[in-house]
Amino acid sequence: MAEQGHEPRIAVYPGTFDPITLGHLDIIRRGARLCDRLIIAVARNAGKGPLFGIDDRLAMVREEIAALDTNATVIEAQAFDTLLMHFCQEVGASAILRGLRAVSDFEYEFQMAGMNARLNGRIETVFLMASERQQFISSRFVKEIGRLGGDISSFVPPKVAARLAERFHQESRNGDDDGKKVQTLRDS
Repeated sequence: MAEQGHEPRIAVYPGTFDPITLGHLDIIRRGARLCDRLIIAVARNAGKGPLFGIDDRLAMVREEIAALDTNATVIEAQAFDTLLMHFCQEVGASAILRGLRAVSDFEYEFQMAGMNARLNGRIETVFLMASERQQFISSRFVKEIGRLGGDISSFVPPKVAARLAERFHQESRNGDDDGKKVQTLRDS
C-alpha cells in the first residue's frame, strides 16, 4: 500500500483480547485493508482480571492472525501496558482502529477518541462497524457461555474454543472460578 518514498501507514488495534473472537478477527481483516502495517496491541490489563495471562492472549492472537490473508499488510501482535497514545507514538502509528458493535459502544468510544485527540491530534481514530453476524459477540459473553457449558464454536476460532474448554475444565477440577461470579446469562 505504501507508495515508493512514502511512509507506511501504521494502525494500532488495541484491546484485551481475552480471548480473541471472530468479531475481533473480522475487524482485523477489514482494518488491514486500510493500512500497510496493523499492530494488534494486547493490553496487559491485570486490573481487569483477565481469564488468560498476557502470554496466552498474545499466543492466541498471533496464531489467529498468522492464518489471515492480509493482501501484503503486515499484521503483528504486541503487548502494551502504557497509555495507548504513548504506545502509538512508540510504534509510529498514525491511526487507532476501533470496532463498534452497537450504539452502546459508541458513547464510550466517542469519548475515548476525543481524549486521545487531545493527547495527540496527529493520530486519528478510525471506527469500523461490526459485521452483522458479529455485532453481538463480546469476549465477556463468550467466557460466560463457555464457563456454563454452552456452545461457543460460532463466536471464536476452533483453537481458541479448545483453550477456553481446557481452562474451564481446569477451573471445575480445582473448584476454582477465580472468585468470578457468572450471573448475566445464568440468571437471564
